[in-house]
Amino acid sequence: MSRRKTDEHEVEADADAVPGADDGPWDAAATESIGGRDHAMVRQVRLRVLSGPEAGEVFTSRGERTVIGTHSRADVRSTDPTLSRFHCEITLSGGKAIVRDLESRNGTRVDGVVVLAAELHDGAVLGLGRSQIRFEHTTEAVRVPLSESERFGGLVGRSVGTRAAFAILERAAPTDATVLLTGETGTGKDVAAESIHRESPRRDGPFVVIDCGAIPAGLLESELFGHLRGSFTGADRDRVGAFELASGGTLFLDEIGELPLELQPKLLRALESRSIRPIGAPAPSDVDVRILAATNRDLRAEVNARRFRSDLFFRLAVIEVTLPPLRQRTEDVPLLVEALLESMGASRAPMAAELRSGRWAEALLRHPWPGNVRELRNTLERVVALQEMPALDAPLPAAAASLDALVDPRQPLRLARERWVRTFERRYLEALLRQHGDNVSAAARAAGVDRIHLHRLLSRTGLR
Repeated sequence: MSRRKTDEHEVEADADAVPGADDGPWDAAATESIGGRDHAMVRQVRLRVLSGPEAGEVFTSRGERTVIGTHSRADVRSTDPTLSRFHCEITLSGGKAIVRDLESRNGTRVDGVVVLAAELHDGAVLGLGRSQIRFEHTTEAVRVPLSESERFGGLVGRSVGTRAAFAILERAAPTDATVLLTGETGTGKDVAAESIHRESPRRDGPFVVIDCGAIPAGLLESELFGHLRGSFTGADRDRVGAFELASGGTLFLDEIGELPLELQPKLLRALESRSIRPIGAPAPSDVDVRILAATNRDLRAEVNARRFRSDLFFRLAVIEVTLPPLRQRTEDVPLLVEALLESMGASRAPMAAELRSGRWAEALLRHPWPGNVRELRNTLERVVALQEMPALDAPLPAAAASLDALVDPRQPLRLARERWVRTFERRYLEALLRQHGDNVSAAARAAGVDRIHLHRLLSRTGLR
């Protein structure tokens, strides 16, 4: 297995002992200044290959996420033909190391047990195809640069994870590099994309947004590349596509994971050649546009499931930035509350003082925020509008905005229904598996379905 430097963090080669390394991926207390810039520590883990083509090799992680597979862009690369291109990943979260299968062909085993996701103990043995790898904790860490600012465009936050993301965004913005923004729904990927544009030399050019999940597949090609009059039935006039509309500026492809497979080669060709051919056009034409993309899907798992082309993924992920969920950066909540109240013009509203301090502020910090910043904003809007607070011992209201995002009246009923059902199924299955410790047989019995049927549902929703 070969070693690869992590592109996203520009980590340094030296490793230092980290006090309190069990506290999580970021040791907020262990920060230091190097050359006038703050750096945080990310704890390292060690992977020792026990059997397989690379038996005897040892890999030390270089960030909070380590992907194992046969692809040249995997962090730990294997030549074992029984592994998938991106077989599994190990992430550090909440003081735990979690291994997650990426819809691999032959599955991931921990101490002989097949898992979808599992916490790794020191000495746990991963079974990946014909290879076995022992997982080991270390007390060392690598340095990750942090932004000196608590803001990047419209994004705010002072937590270590947020400032690490800001540091990447700050370096990416002045360039023309393609950026892939990943993270859960509601973490602010759209705000990040617009902020990159505003902080770039293209700030005076257009910022065009295409939601790949909200436009029917039959219309999406025309939306992206345009068409000429008479090129197909109903094309009664020329149409300029998003690539041309964004000329001199930035094109933001939101929900890129929803892009139909048949359109992916055409998008790849446009990205590679910086030229497009509108439907019905005799020849391609050059375009001057920067591409940003965002998704809440794990595109590595989508690549394994052959729902997303690997070459397109890597063309989009020239710079990959993951925005952390709000539950992992609760220290950002007071700063976000202040910024959101200001954006709503409610900084001096009667309830604003209670939102900033007291028991209500404590409730904001305790809430897990499954809808992330979008849910927080929706909650603040509700409080300001109704001038009342929910009972402090009750769960905070869920963000209606996160549900409204699933309802798009511009879509045909069939597509809108399918998107809603797919989201419900995934959330239900995630909760079901958590409740039963990822035991598929027990989960199937509790759900009242056949185990084979549950496996099919897991595969369809990208959880297997």
